[in-house]
Amino acid sequence: MKKLMELEWKKLEQMKVLGEVIVYLVILMFLPVFFLKVVFADFAINGFGQSYSETMPLMLSIQMGFIMFGASLINHVFIEEYKNKTMSLSFGYPISRQRLVMAKALFIFLSVYVCTVISFILSGITTYVFDQVFDMIHGQPTIEDLMIYTVKTVIYSAVVALISLIPLFVFGIWKRAVIPAVICAVFLMQFPNYTGMLHINISTDTIYAILSILGVISVYFSVKKVNQVGDI
Repeated sequence: MKKLMELEWKKLEQMKVLGEVIVYLVILMFLPVFFLKVVFADFAINGFGQSYSETMPLMLSIQMGFIMFGASLINHVFIEEYKNKTMSLSFGYPISRQRLVMAKALFIFLSVYVCTVISFILSGITTYVFDQVFDMIHGQPTIEDLMIYTVKTVIYSAVVALISLIPLFVFGIWKRAVIPAVICAVFLMQFPNYTGMLHINISTDTIYAILSILGVISVYFSVKKVNQVGDI
């Protein structure tokens, strides 16, 4: 499985993908500072800047941006291969199609997971450094805050990676449609905000858990049904 995932990386336009990752990292690295210093600066009722613990929900929601990177990888790893007719060549390998699709899905999951972890770290460091200059957050981070942030980094990075796989079966394997996959990713990024605007009484963690399960289901059907959807 490891060799198959390494092969997926070698087949990608690596500089293009790395450039995309850098753009995501730079934007998300400074986005918490922008929200704290500009967007929420004049909102006295907003609790994000009251303490570092109150700022964490903002940090977590911003990292959902890497769902878009997952949609991009679905395009590169699945949709483009179907459209370029190279998927048929891949299916000619002396391994099962299910194993190949699982390797591709794991490659996307691990790529999004690692990038999200890095983004959490960079965003945390950048926010702390700017807070020392502009005093955006009351108080200083405690050891408990750092421990909670570390745990949430590990857990929520996996959540983001799983959610990013929701479009895989319908738009990556079945319909092979780039724009709908991107639109789906944008919707998933904002979905927790929609429930708040609609006054739906459900916790954010519950929403993330449901979406993560949908991501697992999408991978399951992608592996299970790959033989039925055809090569072209």
